[in-house]
Amino acid sequence: MKKIIQIGILTAALLVSSCSFNGKEVRQSSLQKVSEMPSIPAPYKLLDWSDKARNFDKIVFDHQPGDQGDSFIWLDSSGRNFPQTTFGIFTVIGDIRQGPENNNGEFHEAINSLGALLSSGLMGIDKTNQQGYNYVKMVQNYFNRDNGWNIMMNNTSAEVALLGGGYGRDWWYDVFPNVLYFAVSDLYPEVERADSIQRVIADQFYLADSTLDGNYDYSYFDYSLMEGKRNNITYQQDAAAGHAWVLYSAYQEFGDDRYLRGARSALDALYSQSESRFYEVLMPFGAYTAARLNAEQGTSYDVATILNWTFDGCTNQDGRTGWGIINDHWGGYDVSGIQGNILQEGGYGFLMNTFDMAWPLVPMVRYAPQFADAIGKWMLNAANAARLYYPYEIPDRNQWLPDRKAITRNVIAYEGLKKTDAYGREDLEGISPVALGDGPNWVIGQPAISMFSIYGSAHVGIFGSIIRETNVEKILQLNCLATDFYRNPAFPTYLYYNPYDEDKRIEYYNGKENVELYDALTHEIVSAVMPGKLEFTLPANRCMLIVVIPSDSEIVKEGTRRLVNNVIISYQ
Repeated sequence: MKKIIQIGILTAALLVSSCSFNGKEVRQSSLQKVSEMPSIPAPYKLLDWSDKARNFDKIVFDHQPGDQGDSFIWLDSSGRNFPQTTFGIFTVIGDIRQGPENNNGEFHEAINSLGALLSSGLMGIDKTNQQGYNYVKMVQNYFNRDNGWNIMMNNTSAEVALLGGGYGRDWWYDVFPNVLYFAVSDLYPEVERADSIQRVIADQFYLADSTLDGNYDYSYFDYSLMEGKRNNITYQQDAAAGHAWVLYSAYQEFGDDRYLRGARSALDALYSQSESRFYEVLMPFGAYTAARLNAEQGTSYDVATILNWTFDGCTNQDGRTGWGIINDHWGGYDVSGIQGNILQEGGYGFLMNTFDMAWPLVPMVRYAPQFADAIGKWMLNAANAARLYYPYEIPDRNQWLPDRKAITRNVIAYEGLKKTDAYGREDLEGISPVALGDGPNWVIGQPAISMFSIYGSAHVGIFGSIIRETNVEKILQLNCLATDFYRNPAFPTYLYYNPYDEDKRIEYYNGKENVELYDALTHEIVSAVMPGKLEFTLPANRCMLIVVIPSDSEIVKEGTRRLVNNVIISYQ
């Protein structure tokens, strides 16, 4: 049995007050929306998300036309912001606004390009030298220095954005590309000019938060004039969550205390809301940042508040409401766990948003382990339901365009999944769910195939890097380090959730080195010391947060934390 050494109590400033610690098991906190989800979603099928992500990279980054027509990627030599060639990826298949022959090849979106690089990087694919292209450096053209905003934006300029027929400045579109860029930069360090761009972005976000001074009641923010702006788009107070995530990442990267203060200030602004202001994707990044600040900086943010705002959604706000997590059974399918609009026509979930939810929430359990059960159960539901966006994974009768699904090469999905069809097709009347997309509604003349969403599918590597099957069906191994960007050193950490009413024996395969499996929830060693295959018992209806530690090493206790070889293995 491992010897545990107590070396003293941390000062009050370092103690985590969000969850009481009694030296034994971490008490679990429930989330009402997750509690209502099925323990075992049905019908159940787990895709090989890693395989899906690798095939997406192979097909979408192929510059040669495929057997179904043109390629999905092209080069843009306009040289906006930097005198270099960049690239564009079609937002949706057949997008008439895009490609080398339309709008001088200049209209393409960072959320798509950066999302694809993130996905590939998470799968270990080197995008700094792929068939002669350094895509990571090329994507820097989205850094809008020519217009003075000096942040990553969704297009290479505001002028280019107008080519897409947008409906006005939309704050999350301006903040999220920077979240993506910071993640990509962590996956691909030491790319020329990247650190200086990150510094400028962090300075802009710090100044923006200081200017806003706790009031994020705006549709967007002009980072050139440093002024909040309002238009026909709903106010987006959860932009503060994006600011906080980027600023804390910058603090970890550069060690500048301003960024730490800015992260806390942005979170304080988010917590000043009286109810959920969830819009699109940014809110859960606030939960992750709050949990990490509690664990690493001794703050006492109520993580449950932001999690409930995320899962329950925004239902009482003027403007565009309804963003949250869907918990429902449509037709013959459990669709619980997908993220989107919980109110629109009975529910409208989006694939990209569902992928992106896992990015902050799975690693969050390292810092807030009291939510391990809730996140494990939610991920089982989300991993199962997300397959229904893919045209080869849902019956033809439940999708809008089954006769054209071959064009997707089984790596590009529909943008959305609806409880009921809203477009009045008689053959879909009474069918639920329906896989479809908004592409044909964006611009007059968009073809029907624009329902297939490349930008939504581009983020598949998030699931691909996190989710693995185990020897027991419906018990997943969730990698808590895959998307834990700018983290401190850590041993491999996995979340397992058992949906069954009986204990299950789980196999863990290691290399030739002797290791032990430590459960960060019970603070116990749960496996024997041996190389190769290890086994542990996963209790019924519970989670385990397994940390793979070297054998014959001492566990040192410092206040609420436990360490092995000066590496933290549990925070509570």
